[in-house]
Amino acid sequence: MTEQNQGGRHAQPPADPRTSWATWTTQSIISGPGGVTTAEVGPISGDLTVHTTWVDGEARLTVQYTGALDWYTVAGSPVPAADETTARAIHQAMVNGVKAGRGASAPAAES
Repeated sequence: MTEQNQGGRHAQPPADPRTSWATWTTQSIISGPGGVTTAEVGPISGDLTVHTTWVDGEARLTVQYTGALDWYTVAGSPVPAADETTARAIHQAMVNGVKAGRGASAPAAES
């Protein structure tokens, strides 16, 4: 909702961080040996897709076999992320972790 100020212009209310969100998906990542560790089924490997949702100040990381229906929570997710830039960096770190394998889990939050 916008409000009209005295000059007749419409002023946008400040963004509410509680309602800010973003999402990123990277498909067809061939995992390194040992794959990714998930909360539900343990390690998975192969052709994987990583999805990150940034909402409520945290990056929520999930992974699936590319083209499958089921999504799994990456071990260690969610990760605190104060802003969208931080969440995007966490997503990229997770993509790099999948490529490396070795039972990758959610990257640690930066302090």
